[in-house]
Formats: sequence, structure tokens, C-alpha cells
Amino acid sequence: MPIKKYRLTIGSILTILLLIFLQGCSELGYYLQCAKGQFELMQRAKPIASLLESNDLPPTVRNRLELVQTIRNFASTELKLPDNESYRSYADLERPYVVWNVVATKEFSLQPQQWCFPVAGCVSYRGYFNQTDAESLAATLREENKDVDVYGVQAYSTLNWFSDPVLNTFLNSPETRLAGLIFHELAHQLIYVQGDSSFNEAFAQTVQLEGVKRWLQHQHDPQTWISYQHSLKQQQIFHQLLQSARNQLDTLYSQPDLSESDRRVMKQQILTRTQERFSQLKDAGNLDTRFDRWMAKGLNNARLASLATYYELLPGFQNLLDKNSNLPAFYDQVRVLSKQTKEQRQLALLLK
Repeated sequence: MPIKKYRLTIGSILTILLLIFLQGCSELGYYLQCAKGQFELMQRAKPIASLLESNDLPPTVRNRLELVQTIRNFASTELKLPDNESYRSYADLERPYVVWNVVATKEFSLQPQQWCFPVAGCVSYRGYFNQTDAESLAATLREENKDVDVYGVQAYSTLNWFSDPVLNTFLNSPETRLAGLIFHELAHQLIYVQGDSSFNEAFAQTVQLEGVKRWLQHQHDPQTWISYQHSLKQQQIFHQLLQSARNQLDTLYSQPDLSESDRRVMKQQILTRTQERFSQLKDAGNLDTRFDRWMAKGLNNARLASLATYYELLPGFQNLLDKNSNLPAFYDQVRVLSKQTKEQRQLALLLK
């Protein structure tokens, strides 16, 4: 193990130096925080197999890590996701999230601002290992009159540049959430298109949902399956509510003859009505309290854009999966799409 750890450390340093060189001095501070955060994460990672051999491991942690091992093996054998060292180690970061993402849009736009990086390409967010740094950028963007969202992230993928560990940030999540995160992040390692966040996230979300379904079927746990189905139904209702708001805002922003002041008033009216509709759905028993915290932060373009990144193309991917229930065949179809232009991919998936 010491040899492997040494190689990871050298690899981390070389990669970080390359990123800084490619981006130039103006990004030095940002990449240094990335370097520090990634380096700390890798230093804390310990092989799960070795941890399970220890007598000092708390029983609750032991049980979860044993579950992770089973889920990880299922991901490769049954879902045909990458069989590598990712999610075969564990790191306790002693904080609730691994990174905090910042998303920003213009005041009258639902298109998120893009940030471009080597390897990942252009993405619809900017991530920080320190929440204070994320909030600082958010404050600057708000001064530019932009709508901003800052949210914590439990897991992310380095796209197999490093062996991503299981983190304390999601270890104690419900079983379906724990399995889903592992499937989601491994899907990014399998297929990833630079500069197309909507494509990447919707594909990974599709694999996550299908993976959890197959996992629960494999476990022969009908009660958990029923609860999971109920959870998915609520998520669908919630996302339909937010999609309705997006559609109304999109129509509003496309009207060129409106003054800024009128547009601003009408924007707020749409957001207020959406909040009211959320309360009505809860009062009617269609939604429970699981979405309260998310809604409590309020609605704006950036928050709606964040969710759209994951769900706008999801129906298209799910329809494609229905036609190719054999996962390797589905992956092959997605690879074909990934080689097309962004416009061709969007058109193909939105029409499916």
C-alpha cells in the first residue's frame, strides 16, 4: 500500500501543476484550493478491506462499509460499470459535504454561467472545498446582479484520474441513496462528454435510477422497493412543479417588448405562485417534508437551472434505456450520441 499511496501523491501533484499551467496565473488561487482539497481527500483515504480487518472500527461504520463493498461489486458485475479502485477506500473528511458548488445565471435567463477547466471541460458550476470560498464567489456574482445558488455536494467524480473514495459525507445515507451515489459517480467514469453538463448528469442520473431498481430487485426487499417507488413519485411531482416554473420564466424572458421593471415584477410573481403551489401540494398530501429545506432557501433562476441540469434530458435517456434494457447495449447507444454535436445530442434526446 505505501507504494500505491506514493504514486497517487505524485500523480496528484503533477496533475495540479498541469492544471495551473494550462489555466494561467489568474486561476492560481482557485487551483491551489483544488489541489489542497484533493490532496487532503486522497491522504485520508484508506482501503476498506484494511479497515474491516481492524478491531477499532465502530460497528455502525463496519456495517456500512460492508454494505459499500457489496454495492461496489454489484456495480461492476451487474451494472457493467468500471471495475477499478474507486469506492474501494474510505475517507472521513469531518465535514458534511466534500465540496460546495456555485451556480449563477443572469437576472433574466435560465442558462447557467459556464466555467471551463482542463479534463472536465466547461461545466455549469464552480466547486470549492471550502464553503467560505464558495460564498465569497457567490457574493461577488450577486453584486453583478446575477441569480446565484450555493449548495453542498456529497460526492463527485475525478473521472478516473484518481481512485475516488467513499466519503463520510454519504456513508450514512439511506441504502438507496448510498447505492445511487456510487452508481452515479461510476457512470461519469464510464461516459463523459466535455462541455455538456446536461448530457453527463442526465446519463448518470439514468444509470443511478436503473441501478437502484436492479439493486433492490437483487436484494429481494419488497418493502424498501415500495418506499423507494413512493419517494420517486414525490420527486416527480416536485420536479414537475419546478419545471412548470421554468417554462413560465422561459416564456417571460423571451418577450422582448417588456421593460426590465415589468419583467422583474412578473418574474417574482411566478416564483411566488410556485411557492404557494408547493404549499398546496403539501396540504393535499402529495408532498411530504423532504423538500422543505430545499424550498426554504427560496427560488431563483440559478436554483431552477441546477435541477434542470440533472433532469431536462432524463426522459430521453430513460426512453433509450427502455429500448435497450441490456445495459451494455444502452451504453453503446449513449457512446454513439456522445460523439455527435451538442445540438444533435439535445435534439435526439428531447425527441425520444
